[in-house]
Amino acid sequence: MARTESAGNRLQREREHDRRIALRAEVIWNWNSPAGHRRVERRAALLALGIDLTPGQQALELGCGTGLFLEKVAQAGKAFHGLDLSMDLLIQARDRLFGRQGIFLECGNAEQLPFPDFTFDAVYGSSVLHHLDLDLVLREVFRVLKPGGRISFAEPNLLNPQIFAMFHLAPFRSHWGISPDEMAFTRFHCARILHRLGYCNVSVRPYDFLHPSIPVAYLGWATALGKLFEHLPLIREIAGSMIISARKPQTTR
Repeated sequence: MARTESAGNRLQREREHDRRIALRAEVIWNWNSPAGHRRVERRAALLALGIDLTPGQQALELGCGTGLFLEKVAQAGKAFHGLDLSMDLLIQARDRLFGRQGIFLECGNAEQLPFPDFTFDAVYGSSVLHHLDLDLVLREVFRVLKPGGRISFAEPNLLNPQIFAMFHLAPFRSHWGISPDEMAFTRFHCARILHRLGYCNVSVRPYDFLHPSIPVAYLGWATALGKLFEHLPLIREIAGSMIISARKPQTTR
């Protein structure tokens, strides 16, 4: 009972936080600068590659928010469902995606997904898992995936110095619009949970050294230098983000 009550309070705090930031959410999330736009395009491409849908298949985006990534990842001939806890953000997603065929939006809790078992060929999301109980949400994702289904998530990397400060130091949490209960994690922690829950082909890879505040004049060399850093042992561990991919086995025990 205590855990359920605590979870309910946490979800309510998330809703209230999203309501406060709804009108400037993409500014707070650093997607609106020139470097931010470039980061969005690359992240969306990586997520789409990770789910690798074929015609007739369907995917679920957790924490679709304003629909920014849903708009870029969704492709014709495939069904995409967007789920978010915040109606304030979903209103923006509805406006952004108006007229797009094959996209369905729903308000709901990712820790208790409102879908039957074996519904989706893929589940993905951008910067959503660190808002949730990682164990609970990955269990739910496993449940709604079809055998052989894929996951693809992009998350902040707690080993990055700025990310660490943002999540652990109160002044930074306030400045960067961090909600009261969200907490980034390391790739090692995430991989352990995925393996324990029965996922296979687990990969959690640090990436992205392109800071959203980089001026337009320096975007070219900053992008190239960042991709070089992603291939250097140890240095790559402090990248700003990580890309998570795994599969549900064709047969489960």
